[in-house]
Amino acid sequence: MVRKELFIDAYEDEVKIALLEDKVLVELHKERDTDSFHVGDIFIGRVRRIISGLNAAFVDIGHEKDAFLHYVDLGIYHRSMQNYVKNTLSGHHKNASLVNMRLENPLPKDGNIKEVLSSGQLVLVQIAKESISTKGPRLTGEIAFAGRYLVLMPFADKVSVSQKIRGLDERNRLRKIVTSFRPRNMGIIVRTVAKGQSEEVLRKDLESLLCNWNEAVGNISGIKFPKRLIAELGRASTIMRDMLNNTFDTIYAGNKAIYDEILTYLKSISIDKGEIVRLHKGKMPLFEYYDIDKQIKSSFGKNVSIKGGIYLVIEHTEALHVIDINSGHRVSSDNTQEMNAVEVNLRAAVEVARQLRLRDMGGIIVVDFIDMRTAAHRKELYKCISVEMQKDKARHNILPPNKFGLVQITRQRVRPEVSIDVRECCPLCNGTGMISPTILVVDEIENSIQMLLQSQNISGLCISVHPFLYSYLKEKHYRWKWLFKYKKWITLHERTAFHLLEYKFFSKKTGEINFWTPKEKTLFFQESNTDEI
Repeated sequence: MVRKELFIDAYEDEVKIALLEDKVLVELHKERDTDSFHVGDIFIGRVRRIISGLNAAFVDIGHEKDAFLHYVDLGIYHRSMQNYVKNTLSGHHKNASLVNMRLENPLPKDGNIKEVLSSGQLVLVQIAKESISTKGPRLTGEIAFAGRYLVLMPFADKVSVSQKIRGLDERNRLRKIVTSFRPRNMGIIVRTVAKGQSEEVLRKDLESLLCNWNEAVGNISGIKFPKRLIAELGRASTIMRDMLNNTFDTIYAGNKAIYDEILTYLKSISIDKGEIVRLHKGKMPLFEYYDIDKQIKSSFGKNVSIKGGIYLVIEHTEALHVIDINSGHRVSSDNTQEMNAVEVNLRAAVEVARQLRLRDMGGIIVVDFIDMRTAAHRKELYKCISVEMQKDKARHNILPPNKFGLVQITRQRVRPEVSIDVRECCPLCNGTGMISPTILVVDEIENSIQMLLQSQNISGLCISVHPFLYSYLKEKHYRWKWLFKYKKWITLHERTAFHLLEYKFFSKKTGEINFWTPKEKTLFFQESNTDEI
């Protein structure tokens, strides 16, 4: 059984979430505090212009780029929803109930958007895809509130059960339960994780979704539009909602606030999984302590190495992604050229599937595998990559290898690709290519200590350094020297992620100390060295 571990850590302006399967990083998510337009957010937007040639409209939802709304995404119950919004704004509807509402005729599938929308009109929409590259968000008019077990769809008036629930008896049981308490003029989709759940659990989930609907309707007021009515859950809660099941082993929280949020969410969805949540209390950051930072740096970038000398070259363009498979120096003298190609391709296929999940690469992906002459081997490769891609929750399609050895994949894209520049600016020269003499690095550290302890009276001072520098300072008993000189104990921490001569100062009360710019730092040490001379 695959061991699944979720790591969640919060920094100054973002939350980082990593999913590991058998200690291998397979998904990485980042949620910034500045991000205000997420998939699932619901808005009252204003139509800016109608594009007849595209049969679509551009809608202002407050984003820097107008959002795109196609006719087919309006939903067949668009007229009913627009009447409801209009009556709510005018005060005719006092509550969120749809029980007494008469639904309008469904929209025809091949209609014209000009017959439905007009410039300046207010429209209720939900973000289906976030802004990607030069494109604004993509919208849908089919409003949906996703819960742990159910999805609530106002105005839909039907019950659907996930096709992944195979058993006919279980499907009928769930449909019967949900139909018994479904509000009139409200549609419900039963999610896969609802399999085996009791009526009480499902009813509680629906009540939570109805509260979200009531909150959204309550915000349909005022005169300032566009306006966000309700936001989707944070990325951490969304991932737990969609992924958490009985196969999860451990959830690691980087700080107390995240730990409490996770426990609160688990209780809200009636899952007795509190024992798997663990609070990280180590001195090293969560992602560094569990070597996740190391996996991130080795898994991103243009070239990705695989054990055995195999490596991938990943290129990105506006239209598609291209992945080239290279055998490197991996050649077995015991195998023929064909068998060497098969072994390389099968190992590369596993990594390609992981890279698509990890980077959240969407759209068209073309993978150039090493040519194989035998049809049976190409079929084996296709089966391998298909099995590996089954772990991916995003919708995707895979074509068998063609005669050129190319495998074409299309993968659902709803958010910008996760992109991490693994190249780092040198902390010693700050990109100038010139550094201070290495023999003076301890003098620089001591000058900084003097300024922090004597001038700024910092208490609880910690210094994080590379293990090489840590060993040197410890061997030469510098901490004791500083204790006798400044009458304060200074703590040293090893940081393997640092460069050889990199160091940072921390206060136990305020965290990292950024007390100068690189230019100020240079001037300070020049003056200090001059004074000593």
